[in-house]
Amino acid sequence: MSFPILIWFFQFGDVELDLGFAFLFQGMVLKLGHIEAYFYDVSVFGLLPYSDYSFCLAVPSQRIDDFIHALTCCLESLGGAPKVLVPDNLKSAVIKANKYEPTLNRVLEDFANHNNMAVVPARARKPKDKALVENQVKLIYNRVYARIRHQQFFSLHQLNDAIKHHMLKHNQTRMQKHDYCREEHFLSNEKPLLKELPAKPFEIKYYKTYKLAPNNHIYLGEDKHYYSAPYQYIGQKLKVVYTRSLVRIFHHHVLIAVHKRKSGIGRYTTNKEHLCSTHQYYLNRSPEYYKKKAGKLSETLRELVELIFSQNRYPEQLYKSCDGLFSLYKSTSLNTFEKACQMAIDYQNYSYLFVQNVIKNKTTEYVEEQPRKNLPDHHNIRGKEYYNNQLPLKLKNNGEY
Repeated sequence: MSFPILIWFFQFGDVELDLGFAFLFQGMVLKLGHIEAYFYDVSVFGLLPYSDYSFCLAVPSQRIDDFIHALTCCLESLGGAPKVLVPDNLKSAVIKANKYEPTLNRVLEDFANHNNMAVVPARARKPKDKALVENQVKLIYNRVYARIRHQQFFSLHQLNDAIKHHMLKHNQTRMQKHDYCREEHFLSNEKPLLKELPAKPFEIKYYKTYKLAPNNHIYLGEDKHYYSAPYQYIGQKLKVVYTRSLVRIFHHHVLIAVHKRKSGIGRYTTNKEHLCSTHQYYLNRSPEYYKKKAGKLSETLRELVELIFSQNRYPEQLYKSCDGLFSLYKSTSLNTFEKACQMAIDYQNYSYLFVQNVIKNKTTEYVEEQPRKNLPDHHNIRGKEYYNNQLPLKLKNNGEY
């Protein structure tokens, strides 16, 4: 099994960083566990061109994130940013080539804006636009690649350490017809012209367009996670710009929501201020919320609600029972409702259905006890004297009276 690994080379000059790349399939082995794989040597250069000062880095692929990572490492190694970036027409840099106005990859354009650089791609199939960069391919091939081609590396980090070691030797080698090396020329003439790098590192931005769902959330497919936006934009298309750490939501170029990017399949990240009043009501529910609301309506209702939450039932079931009681409160006279609640407390049946049935069957009208009446005085009453004067019963031999 084999897979490609790309090598990016950079050369720098004082106001311009020229980028170029070339595939050179060779026999170098990168050993990862039991897998041995040949890699592709992709040369990417940056140059003024003035000092021929070079930088090289191995990355796993030619994807945009690896390309930006290589560019970031190059600028950090140089200690500054140039004014102009001149790449080839690879897809990680140029989406559509054009002699006058090429369409740049949005991520590379963001990277250039972050570092205050301009991007001016070379013309397609015109190697003379970067002749010095192309010439560096042979130098790097002889001085770096050729010297490590028979070595085995067990990680990309080890490979980059070897490349860095030989690149340092290359930059410190005296140039022909000159009494200085590339590193000396760079430090004395080019580095002072570099612009200072931003304090905040660049994060790749990804762009998506989603429609805001009726539940006030957009679904970010990459994370399989939901993020909220203001309910006023329900049903409208929103532009989502997200990085490794943040998710920003725009409507017609106006920022309307910002969230920290989170993981968790099927979960929600919600700002309560984004929800309409109905949705906020459901988020604010709690036992304390219902007890406080019941206390404002009726003391008997508050007592019943407290008894409801003393039961060992699923919270959502208890919330629904309380919602039902509040609905009955609105549609029933206060006197009848309080009597029904009191019956539920007396009979220890703490449920919405019991209160509803009491009100529906008008049971509260028959629960009041009738006052007891004293018996009238009359002579036809047998007391204890009557029974004491009766003849005693004689017990027969067989135990019967």
